[in-house]
Amino acid sequence: MSPFKGQTGLKRILNASGYSLDGLRAAFTGEAAFRQLVWLNVILIPLSFFLNVSRVEQALLIAVCLLALIVELLNSAVEAAIDRISLELHPLSKNAKDMGSAAQFVALSMIALVWAVILL
Repeated sequence: MSPFKGQTGLKRILNASGYSLDGLRAAFTGEAAFRQLVWLNVILIPLSFFLNVSRVEQALLIAVCLLALIVELLNSAVEAAIDRISLELHPLSKNAKDMGSAAQFVALSMIALVWAVILL
């Protein structure tokens, strides 16, 4: 059992919210790719409200944008954990980082594909 666990109820929710905000802040200040995705979302999500699409289509347009943010957060977490373990070049570390990058590539491809299918 982790020594960082143990809070319950409202205290746990408040702590978890603080940790989440810390993570978002760290990603925004330390990860250029995350900042770029935030700006892409700032453009695309409001744009989705002005398009002549159904609510389900609009939800999909927004969901794929948010999914890319989630994938970038997870990719950054993997990279940070790998770097924390060792900065030494190792094939397994490279694989882990490359797979995180590949996941982000798929997420960005989904944005392009979903927006193209719905709009074209």
